[in-house]
Amino acid sequence: MFRRIGMLVVGLVFVVTLIPFSAQGTDQFSKKGESTEPNWATKKRISETYGKLPLHFEANQGQVDERVRFLSRGSGYNLLLTSNEAVLTLSRRENNKDSTAEREDRKRGGESLIQTGTLWMRWEGANQESKVEGVEGLEGKSHYFIGNDPEKWRSNISLYRKVRYRDLYPGVDLIYYGNQRQLEYDLVVMPEGDPNAIRLAIEGAEDVRVNEGGDLVVRISGGEVIQHKPLIYQETEGKREIIRGGYVVNSLGKQDEKAKVRISFKIDHFDREKPLIIDPYLVYSTYLGGWSTDLAYAIAVDDSGSAYITGMTSSPDFPTINPIQGLNGNADAFVTKLDPSGTALVYSTYLGGANSLNATNDAATGIAVDSSGSVYITGNTCSTDFPALNPIQAVYGGGLSDGFVTKLNPSGSALVYSTYLGGNGENDYGSGIVVDSSGNAYITGVTKSTNFPTLNPIQPSNAGDADAFVTKLGSSGALVYSTYLGGSYSDGGYSIAVDSSGGAYVTG
Repeated sequence: MFRRIGMLVVGLVFVVTLIPFSAQGTDQFSKKGESTEPNWATKKRISETYGKLPLHFEANQGQVDERVRFLSRGSGYNLLLTSNEAVLTLSRRENNKDSTAEREDRKRGGESLIQTGTLWMRWEGANQESKVEGVEGLEGKSHYFIGNDPEKWRSNISLYRKVRYRDLYPGVDLIYYGNQRQLEYDLVVMPEGDPNAIRLAIEGAEDVRVNEGGDLVVRISGGEVIQHKPLIYQETEGKREIIRGGYVVNSLGKQDEKAKVRISFKIDHFDREKPLIIDPYLVYSTYLGGWSTDLAYAIAVDDSGSAYITGMTSSPDFPTINPIQGLNGNADAFVTKLDPSGTALVYSTYLGGANSLNATNDAATGIAVDSSGSVYITGNTCSTDFPALNPIQAVYGGGLSDGFVTKLNPSGSALVYSTYLGGNGENDYGSGIVVDSSGNAYITGVTKSTNFPTLNPIQPSNAGDADAFVTKLGSSGALVYSTYLGGSYSDGGYSIAVDSSGGAYVTG
């Protein structure tokens, strides 16, 4: 009982105000035009909505390997489409923790156990010159700030609901589409086409079989994905006529203990004068379960009701082997904006480095939005080439991780500023961030460094194993003040607020 009381006292004592108040008093918090932190129920609803967004495809404009024509990425999956292949990588956490528990572990240096499986689905004998195009454009955009070379940053990448391959085989078109938990594709066989020419080679699976219901069951590392029995049909005067048929599986042996199979389609009699549609769909929610690797660490909501989600997501690297060992250090921070209805993506912006010092890489753990829609995020990076612009600290400080602070413009398409925030200690990271009505950002977190950047500090040096820090940046990213805050043992700052007079309140 005494221990519980002692912990409570420490928690109550560690609420610090850093700026003197004006005569308005201490209760005049500036709210107008600023983002608010939603309650638990709202956070849960927004997180669930994010996980169910419609699948969308990005045209490759240099953000991934040049072999990729289009890509799709979402909660727990990356899908890469080449001229004749679909590469699907699924990742899930094995510790079954929600994002809040995961975030707290990460703040203390913990890591998730990641289970990853990859499927290569190649169309054998396909036309390498098939025209591949995005279909049904969407309003949202994707932006990439990966690495510290601005020439390699990509903005305003168009999104599409579908991708169409014209004449994948003579007289056969292929169309990919779906949602966040299943990938659908239609094979449209025109009268001059031959469905017997269609052959799908699957690699990376431990086993592939057809179950009693006619579904294709594909076992990969740690789980299964199901490609349901194809719906095969023709249309006559607007009416759909179902054609009997299903999968044929031919084994091609094994390589590196992984099965190699060829899938074709057995189709009963159909009218050769009409188009034939073969419509399978691949469900991978059975593999992901409720614990994908995309982690929504923080959420903000602006005055219009738009939601901003930030956290960590796996990078869409082109796999060359079956990546059973996990993320291999490839993870980016992300910011996703949803419209007020929660059903449409406004933008997704990805930030990170290509050169990671360890497997945790980059993640954002705090977010704020100002009245103009500019977004401020903080978190930690293990990358020596994290994107920097107008920085107060241009290079990695050392240790296992540094904090970072980044400001995005209202469309998410450009950096206003981005900076490291750390020193030579084992772990430095930003936990909380808030912005005032003038666009000043206030950040708190934890540092183990003895050379953390300071200016006008109330405490100029680290007093223990770890201290909290409090840093204020001006609207353009200039350092206004920065200070250690702690005693002789381990301390950390986790949340921060600001009043209308610029007084900062920190708790940890």
